[in-house]
Amino acid sequence: MSDRTTATADAGGAHAVPPAIELIAINKHFGPVHANRDVSLKVRRGTIHGIIGENGAGKSTLMSILYGFYQADSGEIRVGGTAQRITDSEDAIAQGIGMVHQHFMLVDPFTVLENVMLGSEGGYRLIGGERRVRAELERLERDYSLEVPIDAPVGELPVGVQQRVEILKALFRGADILILDEPTGVLTPQEADQLFRILDTLRAQGKTIILITHKLREIMAITDQVTVMRRGEVVANLETAATDTEELAELMVGRKVLLRVDKKPAAPGRTVLSMQDLEVHDRLGVRRVKGVSFDVHAGEIVGVAGVSGNGQSELLAALTGIMKPTRGTIRLCGKEVTAIPHLDARMLRDIGLAHVPEDRSHEGLVTSFRAEENAILGYHHLPAFNGKVLMDAGAIRRATRTYMEDFDVRPPDPVLRAANFSGGNQQKLIVARELEQDPRMLVVGQPTRGVDIGAIEFIHRRLIAMRDAGKAVLLVSVELDEIRSLADRILVMFDGFIVGEVDAAEADEQTLGLMMAGVDPGEARQRSTGRAA
Repeated sequence: MSDRTTATADAGGAHAVPPAIELIAINKHFGPVHANRDVSLKVRRGTIHGIIGENGAGKSTLMSILYGFYQADSGEIRVGGTAQRITDSEDAIAQGIGMVHQHFMLVDPFTVLENVMLGSEGGYRLIGGERRVRAELERLERDYSLEVPIDAPVGELPVGVQQRVEILKALFRGADILILDEPTGVLTPQEADQLFRILDTLRAQGKTIILITHKLREIMAITDQVTVMRRGEVVANLETAATDTEELAELMVGRKVLLRVDKKPAAPGRTVLSMQDLEVHDRLGVRRVKGVSFDVHAGEIVGVAGVSGNGQSELLAALTGIMKPTRGTIRLCGKEVTAIPHLDARMLRDIGLAHVPEDRSHEGLVTSFRAEENAILGYHHLPAFNGKVLMDAGAIRRATRTYMEDFDVRPPDPVLRAANFSGGNQQKLIVARELEQDPRMLVVGQPTRGVDIGAIEFIHRRLIAMRDAGKAVLLVSVELDEIRSLADRILVMFDGFIVGEVDAAEADEQTLGLMMAGVDPGEARQRSTGRAA
């Protein structure tokens, strides 16, 4: 640690009140991987403490030890100044520690009330337990501004409301210390803002919050202190007010990081993708994409902005052969692909399309497969990966090692199962698989969702390099900063329609935000200009 960092870290010891949480020399191995190396930190009571680091830095492992999912090989946990042995989540809950996971632990068909009751039913006769839980939930809602529809099935609720249910579950079980793991990774900007207001309320009520995130703006906006981890070690403990995003990024990655995309003006060429009057219905027959038309040219990135759930996912599915359009035409590389009988993703790949899906865990990878098996998914039929009779295992492994080296996938182990890679390294493996085939057209959904700052910079540079090599890129993202940085033209979707197009050089967050809410582009610009004035 630097002198400045050490001084800041030691400052917490001057407080008369013992820290809410103190971790001392925590070590954890997974086989040869040393996930946590002598990690020590203090979390002050009644504060929001951020923990940041690249994917694979060890931050989630550390919090899983605190919550009892893992046991440390060595080290000590103190809660409120007293050493505690936490062997499972029940021990953690008994110590007043709750955890809200990035992927929610909810039963979709159950109501909010039933989800909160699980494990607290009050015996085989549920009526008394139900009344007690309902009364307590209503109190928690009032005290912490966590309004939710108690009798609604969880699966029918927006993601942001589901997250409130997870927080309510933890508070119901008596949590004074809340761990939130990448809490905005599945939220829209509006939902993230609402979450921060809730966290402010919790802090004001004396709760202690540990926030694991890779988003530096969130750290600067909401936390009181921040711990930076790199390769399993703590490299800094800082007061948030005494640092900035540039310093935090450099501490996370170990080098200076370009926080803005550096690119030259686009030079659009021939039309690679053309869509006319496209309409897509989902599996329930609901019309999700409504008469959408646009083109994407070689040498440009076209971004599609919008609040999640406004037809972007169905648009991507139709473009990549996963769903069949109800109406309209798609021309790819000069071929009308909607006229091809039994069109599927493999046919589109053969024409020149590559696809980085929105959901890497369910659509981009088979997480139980090895990295080398995932590295050829969709391309396993190519001659390069096949011998005369069987698949060429040596060629597959050599190709995977090349992908891992070129795209900085860590650890560079082709036989490691995909589930054992961090989210950012899983994403880089998918991007490597698709880009290494030199496609003419790339369709990419949420390219950096849940990805750390170093991997974001790397993926962005690769997408710009692809554009500059004369490829066409269609980018769908809920991250407005990402859309504005990467795209040359921005299309805004609302309720299944393209409501307008904006030149990226002229796009501002206020105008795009209003268009994403369905406001006419002209009115959105007028309102935005008036607000700026």
